[in-house]
Amino acid sequence: MSRVTRIKHVLKEQEANEFDAPTENQTIVRVVASRGNNLHEVEPANEGEERFLVSMPVKFRKNVWIKRGDFVLVEPIEEGNKVKAEICRILTPEHIKVFEQEGVWPKRFTRKREHEDDLDEEGLVRNTNRQMVEEEDSSEEEDESADDSEEDERN
Repeated sequence: MSRVTRIKHVLKEQEANEFDAPTENQTIVRVVASRGNNLHEVEPANEGEERFLVSMPVKFRKNVWIKRGDFVLVEPIEEGNKVKAEICRILTPEHIKVFEQEGVWPKRFTRKREHEDDLDEEGLVRNTNRQMVEEEDSSEEEDESADDSEEDERN
């Protein structure tokens, strides 16, 4: 099979409207980071579990891309110490809607909760490109600067 034909089949399979619920051995996880070599670090739906690595199957490599924050369906593999699962499906927003309606979607990954995590104290969306810096009480700084300006005027 030529490379172009293989890409067509993979993309058609990915875009297929198969909204089957995950089986017993499949789990829904969120991609946290890409670790290179077709490995991705994922966050499981259960809060007590640690993050682990999943591998991208050969059929998806160089044909389908995933980014941080995407959701995937994974199946566990036996032979790995660090790599504990393999991606079997990349979930689209349509999949997420259907899974939420069926009650299969994990509560930890609900959209309302994600949106709340992205807000800061003032209710503004947090900029993920900048490091969070805690600021001291600005009223104290203003009082000090006012005192300094009064001293300058006297001199």
